[in-house]
Amino acid sequence: MATISRVASSSLRHDTIPPHNFHIRKTSISNTLSFSSTDSLKRILTSGGRRLIVAASPPTEDAVVATHPLTKQDLIDYLASGCKTKDKWRIGTEHEKFGFELGSLRPMKYEQISELLNGIAERFDWEKVMEGDNIIGLKQGKQSISLEPGGQFELSGAPLETLHQTCAEVNSHLYQVKAVAEEMGIGFLGIGFQPKWERKDIPMMPKGRYEIMKNYMPKVGSLGLDMMFRTCTVQVNLDFSSEADMIRKFRAGLALQPIATALFANSPFTDGKPNGFVSMRSHIWTDTDKDRTGMLPFVFDDSFGFEQYVDYALDVPMYFVYRKKKYIDCTGMTFRDFLAGKLPCIPGELPTLNDWENHLTTIFPEVRLKRYLEMRGADGGPWRRLCALPAFWVGILYDEVSLQRVLDLTADWTLEERQMLRNKVTVTGLKTPFRDGLLKHVAEEVLELAKDGLERRGYKESGFLNAVAEVVRTGVTPAERLLELYHGKWEHSVDHVFEELLY
Repeated sequence: MATISRVASSSLRHDTIPPHNFHIRKTSISNTLSFSSTDSLKRILTSGGRRLIVAASPPTEDAVVATHPLTKQDLIDYLASGCKTKDKWRIGTEHEKFGFELGSLRPMKYEQISELLNGIAERFDWEKVMEGDNIIGLKQGKQSISLEPGGQFELSGAPLETLHQTCAEVNSHLYQVKAVAEEMGIGFLGIGFQPKWERKDIPMMPKGRYEIMKNYMPKVGSLGLDMMFRTCTVQVNLDFSSEADMIRKFRAGLALQPIATALFANSPFTDGKPNGFVSMRSHIWTDTDKDRTGMLPFVFDDSFGFEQYVDYALDVPMYFVYRKKKYIDCTGMTFRDFLAGKLPCIPGELPTLNDWENHLTTIFPEVRLKRYLEMRGADGGPWRRLCALPAFWVGILYDEVSLQRVLDLTADWTLEERQMLRNKVTVTGLKTPFRDGLLKHVAEEVLELAKDGLERRGYKESGFLNAVAEVVRTGVTPAERLLELYHGKWEHSVDHVFEELLY
């Protein structure tokens, strides 16, 4: 992997997240740009005699210096530069969790989070990531720890070869966090939506980007602030070998995302009561911002490829541009205008590749394309499920036989059926009616394909699926198990979930 000249000092989180040393989450900023040395990226770097200097961190006004403006083809080539041979495919897992005071169950305040981050840095040799005077994350090698808007604590793992390495990484992280947090009287909860506290009870983290998002969200949906402050997810990032391979994986990922949502559904409580959903977190995305979320029907068009995704992204409204260590509010404006030098928030300025990377991370569909694919449909949960989620997708997407069988299985699913599943699984989980049966029956077949795919990989990884095998066998989601406890031995008190799902 060739890393291009690093020229800037760090003042934001260092997102070296799988699988490419380069990653930005829905609420974080890239500050490193490591490219794999593929021909398509070399074209971006050398076409027209351009000279590129890429900042190590954070995106700055001169992070990428080019002798002439970026073109749409550069943006396409940037995505295509993610193609890599199968021997270089990696697994990158990310998860978020809620920190809370063990005594009061209240969310951690920023001051406590700051103490925790400093403690982890000093005890376990992590590098601190600052924004101004505030610590906002940590980095160590290709792993990073960052903060979501409401203080959700996120591990973005390194690009790893096997699920054993991935699960070991999660366990090591949880050990380190607990070692410091327990001394502070802090615990962490593995669930998809804040079960007890209202939005007004959640502190906001001191990151400039979040202020812009917080002001914009209510203009475009009713649930965007809940997404920012009260949700946690687990996701996996996976590679592709070619444009054709990307398309196959993208389609399989979108078609099966509702099954993943059901298998990992773990957010049945809001404000201390059942909310009518098994995955409130997933439901929230349906009314966050229609312009940047959803099931992307165009991925199933015959004409789909890198160029079509670029066309889509060019017209998704922007959030911000980062210049002179400040976030400039560009909400509602498009990258297409930026490409033409017509961005009203910074008139006459042209975008850099860093601007493009940042923009791509403000798009939130169920599967997201960057220089790899992100599977984004699952609720946060306890550690066994943090290992099961990447296992599910690796078994399907990294095995050619299982991938083809999934594509055959879902080939005649209509756009309307895919959308119906996406909407209904949030309420009915695996009991969602589908054609002549239930989604549970499809999930049984898909889980078998995932298991077969893992076995063919030859790393003895199929045991990681045990955490969801029982869900498929019974058709009862994790959320429904929590609801049984709530109506039974918990005697209608949601407080017990903080013990049940404590890491």
